[in-house]
Amino acid sequence: MKKILFFIALILTTSMAFAQSETLIKSIEKLRNTIVAVDRFYVDTVNVAKLAEKAVISMLKDLDPHSTYISKEDFAAANEPLAGSFDGIGIEFTVLDDTLVVIMPVSGGPSESVGILAGDKIVAVNGQNIAGEKITTDKIYKHLRGRKGTKVILDIVRRNVKEIIQFEVIRDKIPINSIDAAYEVRPGLAYIKLGRFAQTSMNEIFMAFAKFKTNPEALILDLRGNGGGIMGTAVNLADQFLEEDKLIVYTSGTHMPSQSELSTNDGIFKKGKLVLLINEGSASASEIVAGAIQDWDRGILIGRRTYGKGLVQHQLPLGDGSYIRLTISRYHTPTGRVIQRPYEKGNSDKYIKDFYERYTSGEVYDSVNINFPDSLKYKTLVNSRTVYGGGGIMPDIFIPQDTSYYTQYYARLINRGITNRFVLNYVSDKRDELKTQYPVFEDFEKKFIVDDNFIEKLVAFAEKEKLPRNDEELNKSKSELKMLIKALFARDLWGTTEYFRITNANIDKEFAKAIEVITNWKKYEKEVFEKKSIKN
Repeated sequence: MKKILFFIALILTTSMAFAQSETLIKSIEKLRNTIVAVDRFYVDTVNVAKLAEKAVISMLKDLDPHSTYISKEDFAAANEPLAGSFDGIGIEFTVLDDTLVVIMPVSGGPSESVGILAGDKIVAVNGQNIAGEKITTDKIYKHLRGRKGTKVILDIVRRNVKEIIQFEVIRDKIPINSIDAAYEVRPGLAYIKLGRFAQTSMNEIFMAFAKFKTNPEALILDLRGNGGGIMGTAVNLADQFLEEDKLIVYTSGTHMPSQSELSTNDGIFKKGKLVLLINEGSASASEIVAGAIQDWDRGILIGRRTYGKGLVQHQLPLGDGSYIRLTISRYHTPTGRVIQRPYEKGNSDKYIKDFYERYTSGEVYDSVNINFPDSLKYKTLVNSRTVYGGGGIMPDIFIPQDTSYYTQYYARLINRGITNRFVLNYVSDKRDELKTQYPVFEDFEKKFIVDDNFIEKLVAFAEKEKLPRNDEELNKSKSELKMLIKALFARDLWGTTEYFRITNANIDKEFAKAIEVITNWKKYEKEVFEKKSIKN
């Protein structure tokens, strides 16, 4: 990776006088002359900077679907999830009825340290009212984020307190966790859901392992919906599972030297039962990990075919604070597979449409509808079973997408945020009562029941939000709704780990299959490694 960065720096700092290609020199001159001519002679005043920006965007659009332009204004926000932190006051929040509501302060952050609590409503920042103004997330970021060490004054409305409470918060570095959930399903069996591959991801994973009460003998690593991130983090994660000197991934590109990444002797889970959960939202870095595990027959992959992004991008500065993320190479799994699905240069719309055709073709519902050409057939490196390249990674055990509960009424409850607002309102009104009744999550998990009366309250709330009742569709979706509501309560009272503890245990078919596989490991190990895939 360091070699790649060195070559990129060399390319960017080399004078044009040393350029090897006469065509390149003429092309650069052509662009420069066009911009100068427009600036000096065009009939009306033009924004030359905007014209140049559009030219860059258009240029990248004619390449591949993943080469993109990032403006100076968008650069910080685009990199925050990968950097793993930002400067701010340290709260998780939502906007409820045009009011900013604290879901919970970040543990150890500046807001928690001054006494801000879950359920607090922030109505003014530095004396400026922010409530009831159709406030957006962008406006909230503008008010609350800022340079580390700077001060912000918050006016807060707290339940059962008549007066507005004022807090002085000193902004600090706030972590963005890449782990969505980590817990022990039972002694010896750990579950980790990784949301993205960030700079901090490995430290988070090491900390999660350190907190497990027992040393895991089995691990479920959930990469569903993980769209990728930093390639080096993916290599480091795969290294935790593979024995020494195993090829994890290699990259190649026309202008970049081939680079191979091998596993080391270090790792926290070199032995043990390993299951990876993947789906159509698992992309890029997720596919590097999944490809290495599958190619070395190290674990069992469960779910659906991954996205199919096998191109490597690097951020290159353009000199004015803006950047391009340019595809510089393709990555190959240990068997040599290219995971990138086909695309037409300059036709990003078709690329996106092709992905969504997985739903219309029925692929996500039945693996029979997936076709891999024999020309892209490969053999795994230990058991010589057949795997395919050229369009994502096919799991060893296919689980169709569950639509048994799905209705338009359910979709509108979720997509319009009605269910979420209903739970937030309820928790905001009864947080103290709920916390007294269920002091720890385990009590809540066992005793809290979302019954039909609770569903009726949701339906009444939805009608006030102008979503008409539909009994037929409600009955079809009711069981799913009950579990989802319970999970949302757990999230708002404790956190995302508790949310996934509820959904995994009650309504997640892939997770249930993972438990079955680990419980009957010898049976599934034999079946999977003798076949290409198993349909559930």
